[in-house]
Amino acid sequence: MRCKAVVSSFAFASFLLSSAASSAFAAPSDDAQIRALRLEMAQMRKEMMGQISTLKVRLARSEATAHHVGRAGTATTAAENSRATRRVITSGPVDPSVQFAEPAPGANRIHLANSGTPTSDRGDIMSWKSFKAATASDEDVHVGGMIIGFPKGRFTIASEDAAYALSIGLAFHEDFGGFFNAGPRRGEGRGAFNSFTSNMRRLRIPFTFRYKNFVAAVTPDFGANHNDGYVGLYEGNLNYTGLRNTILTVGYFQPRVTEEDSESSNDFFTLERPSITDMVRNIAAGDARFSVGALHYEKRWWIAGYFTGQEWGHRNASDSSSTYYGGGSGTTMDSQTGATLRVAGRPVATKDWDVHVGASGISAFRLACNAASSTSSSATSCSRSTSFGQRPEFDIGEANLAATGAISNAKQVWAAGPELGVRWNRLLVKGEYYHVGVQREGAGLKSAGFQGWYGSAAYTIFGTPRMYSEKSGAFTAPGVKDNEEFNPALNHWGALEVVGHYSVIDLNSNLGDANAKNVIRGGQQTVWTGGLNWYPNRHFRLMLDFSHFIVSRSEQATNIYGRTGNSVAARVQAGF
Repeated sequence: MRCKAVVSSFAFASFLLSSAASSAFAAPSDDAQIRALRLEMAQMRKEMMGQISTLKVRLARSEATAHHVGRAGTATTAAENSRATRRVITSGPVDPSVQFAEPAPGANRIHLANSGTPTSDRGDIMSWKSFKAATASDEDVHVGGMIIGFPKGRFTIASEDAAYALSIGLAFHEDFGGFFNAGPRRGEGRGAFNSFTSNMRRLRIPFTFRYKNFVAAVTPDFGANHNDGYVGLYEGNLNYTGLRNTILTVGYFQPRVTEEDSESSNDFFTLERPSITDMVRNIAAGDARFSVGALHYEKRWWIAGYFTGQEWGHRNASDSSSTYYGGGSGTTMDSQTGATLRVAGRPVATKDWDVHVGASGISAFRLACNAASSTSSSATSCSRSTSFGQRPEFDIGEANLAATGAISNAKQVWAAGPELGVRWNRLLVKGEYYHVGVQREGAGLKSAGFQGWYGSAAYTIFGTPRMYSEKSGAFTAPGVKDNEEFNPALNHWGALEVVGHYSVIDLNSNLGDANAKNVIRGGQQTVWTGGLNWYPNRHFRLMLDFSHFIVSRSEQATNIYGRTGNSVAARVQAGF
């Protein structure tokens, strides 16, 4: 009632001022004095309207709280009290001499979780409860019943109860660098091993639309290729988050399989994933794969499983092997189906130690069936095949040196293997091994088998070290707290880490078999990589990698006799 009285008093005063101004303007006086009086009256009215606007917001909140207490018969919760005392900024000027017992700006701010780790490169799917908590933990602006803020570092517009929300993010990865001492031997093709070039590796703009526990994520990617100039879709899916620590998903999605693939690309140790994890995930997962499934997580364990289908654009003939997704065909008569399963545990979780163990399995139990020609409407049969090939872990358009070529009569493809990760204070060591099998059908044909593994290490020199993420069942990037952000004047330098990994894939199978159709010589590729990653704050990163690769001979025109080389690559990264 007191607030209503104050509002009424301000309104009455505003009316009197308007009347007085009209009378003053009607009286004959000096023109300069009239103009000055008009300006003074207008300013007073503007200030009063600003105070009225502020009081209306406070009155609405007070009435809403009183209504809630009366309906429930209990006092408000601690969370509601926190929101009631949070700093509110409204449009219109406010007289600084009028005090409303507000806290000092930012005094009750709750800092973001995860000590300033980078945002995700994808739609951040969380429950309505978690979203409200994230919204409440940041300073925000209240305008016309809407909340505008940056929960978890991502621009978000939400309704007052956070039931409706739209979030817009950014994943910007610009790579540049080149190869040296990587020339071909006599008789080999050179391949696209540029001495210097650049590539927009990722340019994703995640849009996340929310209504309570229903979330739609749509992320176009303007860097969806090994070469600049290709626009694709990273994800387009619907999610339900109403079950505890569970996310149900349907649509084009990146199914979480392998530890490395469960991490955001904003968190990678080096510019690219180890070859074996990239190879395994593309069997029946990878980016923009049609998926139906769920993940669930707890403090000590994590599980996710998905039924999967084709990749986005896979039945489009323009999606040729040169694009990011690859393998597109306008003659597909029967699309691929498959499944993924990943389980992980965290037997040790202390301040100084984290131990991660897990296993991943993936299978394409029916490969895409493509007709031999584009006149597939009258075709009665089709063929199923697969292939594997990996670049030397630097993705600026170079050719594959290790590659199997087409493997015909492929019935099923599968992969499985263990994961292990150990963090001790600032040091993190992790690795994975996978065996890949290709079941073939046909007289005299044997199944093919491939394998690969990697070991990686990272040490955070300064800043918050890499920590474990329960939600992803994987490790995050280093963090930069608010009071550690790059500022040379205060001797603050963000976070810096040194990283390295050893990566191997073996794409040879049945080399000694008498039947030439069973012999697959894809070569063995070994890559040594070392690098530095600097984080001036949670939203930006600069990466520098040096790699040395050794590839035994394959059947590629660029690698007839075996090939070695080096690369130096850098990335500038922004994430919101």
